[in-house]
Amino acid sequence: MKRLSLRLRLFTIILLPLMVLALMIGVWRIGVAQATAKEFFDRNLMFTAVAVSRDVARGDGDALSLETETLLSETAGGPVRYHVYGPDGVLVTGYAVPPIPPGRLSRDVAFAYYDATYRGAPVRVLRLKDEASIDNLSGIFTITVWQDLEARNAFVWALALRSAAVMATLLLAVAALVWFGVAIGLKPLTDLEDAISTRSPEDLSPIKRAVPVEARGIVSQLNALLDRMRSTFDAQAAFVSDAAHQLRNPIAGMRALGESIQTAGTLEAARTRAGDLVSAAAKATDLANRLLTLERARAESGTEGFARVDLCALVRDTVSDMQRATKARGVTLTANAADVGAHLVDALMLREALTNLIDNALMHGGTGLTEIVVTLGRSAGTLTLSVENDGASVAPEDIPKILARFGQMEPGAGSGLGLSIADAVAKRHGGTLSVHPREHGFAVTITLPAQDRTDAGARTA
Repeated sequence: MKRLSLRLRLFTIILLPLMVLALMIGVWRIGVAQATAKEFFDRNLMFTAVAVSRDVARGDGDALSLETETLLSETAGGPVRYHVYGPDGVLVTGYAVPPIPPGRLSRDVAFAYYDATYRGAPVRVLRLKDEASIDNLSGIFTITVWQDLEARNAFVWALALRSAAVMATLLLAVAALVWFGVAIGLKPLTDLEDAISTRSPEDLSPIKRAVPVEARGIVSQLNALLDRMRSTFDAQAAFVSDAAHQLRNPIAGMRALGESIQTAGTLEAARTRAGDLVSAAAKATDLANRLLTLERARAESGTEGFARVDLCALVRDTVSDMQRATKARGVTLTANAADVGAHLVDALMLREALTNLIDNALMHGGTGLTEIVVTLGRSAGTLTLSVENDGASVAPEDIPKILARFGQMEPGAGSGLGLSIADAVAKRHGGTLSVHPREHGFAVTITLPAQDRTDAGARTA
């Protein structure tokens, strides 16, 4: 069944139950036909037996009337034979020997039907007891009439075959309707297949072709997949463009430093320029790593790489790792992390986002920066991770600029990717990033849904 076409699957699913139902109806119809034939022919035997009994009483057993003779010879199911004997057991009229019953019949029963054999052929027999008087002989006369079962069986099979012919015709009609109806019903899907097959690989626009209601879910999911693919390709194109643009100057600078080392007049000058080269290479490496982090945060989807993580411990560990850098700048870095429990997150990305926010505050806080506070809390079904500093503030109109890739309020040593990376990580977790200016400094807050995100591949960290 798995390899059958949809058309053949529907054809099989619909026709098989109908065939079973037709078989059951056929068996039932045979039983009904047998019961109908039995009632019909047994009633004819009764009419015949009564007619024989009437003629015997009326004619003193000498002869049957013409009407009764006609009834005996032309009744439905073939000729009927008869036998009559009187109260003394003497044959009155008819055939000499009637069919013998399979068992002893009760004397008190007025009439009885039974199946027997007459001259090697199966017959249906009626034995009727009737009180009459013939030639001063009065008492109970026994009238026996019988008929071959061959005609009765033929009648049963004729009824059954007629029913079978009707059901077979209906089945063939249904089969034809299903076969061609399914083909017509599936035409929108085949048209959709043709439309998709003629698309160019670059065309990732949504499919807008009309399809049946049952296929709209598939088309909707396919459009969602195309949208994610388009977003991924756009992100990759942006990454390639950003990498080419942003790494061009550092690489050119490192090449110039390398050439200056070759032309240095003294060993001391060469060592100085080599140190500059190492510093430039470190900055280029940091820029490349940030570009890769941003690309990963934007390109990945779902919960791949997520694990159940104690967010309080993650915040405290990250702050502890960053305190050496902030202390060297004379800035105090503290963490106010509430115990919000374990949640399903990408720990590596979330740590990278927090590190970038601290770096951003440290780099753009200005000369008045003295303190950076990292706060983790939970309220109203959301988690909030905030990094606040008391340095230079930011104007509300500059917020879109600093959130853009490579965006900075003023040219500086940073890459301009810190907030972009944090924003992408927040969206990766189904959350948002917002900037809140203060009188002194500003706060950047990542808001995440507190509900655990589940995934079959998630693991506990």
